[in-house]
Amino acid sequence: MADPRYVHGITSRWLKGDGPEADIIVSSRVRLARNLAHYPFPILATDSQAKELREKVHQAMHVPGWEVYGKFHVVNMEQLTPLEKRVMVEKHLLSPALAEGSRYGGIIYSDDESVSIMINEEDHLRIQCLLSGLQMRQALQRAMHIDDLLEQTLVYAFDEKWGYLTSCPTNVGTGIRASVMIHLPGLVLTQQINRLFSALSKVGLVVRGIYGEGSEALGNLFQISNQITLGLSEEEIIDNIDRIVGQIVSQERAARQHLLEHSKDKLADRVFRSLGILTHARIIDSKEAAQRISDVKLGIDLGLIQGVSANLNELLIMMQPAYLQKIAGKTLSGEERDVVRAQLIRNWLASHQQ
Repeated sequence: MADPRYVHGITSRWLKGDGPEADIIVSSRVRLARNLAHYPFPILATDSQAKELREKVHQAMHVPGWEVYGKFHVVNMEQLTPLEKRVMVEKHLLSPALAEGSRYGGIIYSDDESVSIMINEEDHLRIQCLLSGLQMRQALQRAMHIDDLLEQTLVYAFDEKWGYLTSCPTNVGTGIRASVMIHLPGLVLTQQINRLFSALSKVGLVVRGIYGEGSEALGNLFQISNQITLGLSEEEIIDNIDRIVGQIVSQERAARQHLLEHSKDKLADRVFRSLGILTHARIIDSKEAAQRISDVKLGIDLGLIQGVSANLNELLIMMQPAYLQKIAGKTLSGEERDVVRAQLIRNWLASHQQ
């Protein structure tokens, strides 16, 4: 039997597609890595130390100020099934590392899933804020406020010279990782994307797939994030990303306009073919589905496709393997998932016709 919590859409506020530049920027994320003083890093901690630390973090939730973010859920990793963990990874609440093997790991997350705190991952704490569209400064402000709330009762490992101390040297300093998830079909179709990636690497930014390091870029979706955490303030890092992402948005808009002016019939044929496949397919794998959804989203954003109001950001998460199995309420083989995915997409599009 299908789990009703997963059939009717995703509650993640950051997927609603209503933030600034939301036709191109899916989300903005700021993550702060923090460790507690007087405790070994998670990789060296004993079970009793990891358990004690997790309880300290839970107690830190009792200070005033958290209520501005609504209700919070406090969950220990051992309470979750493997499938529930994978669903949370697909929704960007959990990292694969925390889902797969952390001892006495945990997560605290807000009801709208815009704030999450991972416990005993690579670092003791990973504070994450996710917002819709291009809202890097707002995400930073929220993350820093959460950081301040925690620091009222927790003592961080901090060095006057090096800044916040982290398990991985690349995070030492501010401990900040800031990223945007960005949809770039125009630059892909006009074959400018490799040149862009080369330029980004020269200014201290890295490009990954939608699930971070080691993941594949599906559906023309990419994560662009900072590499440097030491020697710059949090605000300087955010300003740098904001400026460069603004330039990328302008380039993507120019590429889309070029396609409309010089290849409109070819572009329209592409997006309508993809709409037809998504509307009628009985079997579809995740890679093809992501590409077809990207095409349809581009067609909607450019006004070529009328009458479809579906939030395709949500659909990109709902079609993932673990989420499909949650919808189905049972374990599915690869072929069964392809069938359920096709049915989900057909039903979703049919219910969002204007």
